[in-house]
Amino acid sequence: MSIENRYEFLFLFDCENGNPNGDPDAGNAPRIDPEDMYGLVSDVALKRRVRNYVQIAKNNERPNAIFIEHATNLNRPIAESHQQANCVIPEKGKASKDKVRLARDWMCLNFYDVRTFGAVMSTGANAGQVRGAVQFSFARSLDKVLPLDISVTRMAVTAEVKGAKTIDDYKKWEDEQPEETLRTMGRKNFIPYGLYAAKGFISANLAQDTGFSDTDLDLFWDALLNMYDHDRSASKGMMSCRGLYIFKHIGTDSDLEQRKKQAMLGCAPAHMLLDLGSIIDIKKKEGIESPRKFTDYELTIHDERLPTGVELIVK
Repeated sequence: MSIENRYEFLFLFDCENGNPNGDPDAGNAPRIDPEDMYGLVSDVALKRRVRNYVQIAKNNERPNAIFIEHATNLNRPIAESHQQANCVIPEKGKASKDKVRLARDWMCLNFYDVRTFGAVMSTGANAGQVRGAVQFSFARSLDKVLPLDISVTRMAVTAEVKGAKTIDDYKKWEDEQPEETLRTMGRKNFIPYGLYAAKGFISANLAQDTGFSDTDLDLFWDALLNMYDHDRSASKGMMSCRGLYIFKHIGTDSDLEQRKKQAMLGCAPAHMLLDLGSIIDIKKKEGIESPRKFTDYELTIHDERLPTGVELIVK
């Protein structure tokens, strides 16, 4: 069964001496808001880590396979959806509306990220489009970050050796070169520290369309809590989940049917729950000017400010 409650969530994570999300348009420097120098991490980067976690946790097997998989052609699973649902792969632009709907439903059934985040599958054989039940905002740092660009030395080169046809030719060339020419310089972009907050939204109404279930939801929470432990690299530094605060809409009406409708539609606007300082308050400790660790912050939960019909779950 699809989920029957609306959710919002606040996801806290930090990065120590790493690059949480490089910007290809800025030489892979850490993303920042140029007006105030606060750090940014895109929703695409967060979804990628969720996909990666689900892929290894579920062995990329259906019904929890990953559609937007690294280094693949998306038209292949789209064609397979028609083959499985309609017994034939149509030519591009030739699929009827009913066949597209059946292919779309097959994709939702078999691919975790399609029923979770949605997907545009109108290329190739055409399996339509899906609006996912789960959406992220851009994550934003709680304080200004300082992007650094430092030089590093690589103690080797990747020079082309003209005429080299054997391993001995390469070895002979190396032996003939001055030692200082067999190393090169590189660059490394990082921030010393940043604590980020991402806001997320889960629609029970959209979940009914994609089949996003309570089991899928539990897997999603697991991914947020654990995904950075399976995404280590030299560029990422130390990235960690520092808190997951889930607002579940449960309704207030004594009539069960009406209460179910309230739980799906929600009992409070998202901003009342997710704005920092409203229910979740995070501030730098007194005397801390430039935070360098999570313990430089104080976090306070104001349970008494929760609207009626909403419960807070802390992971």
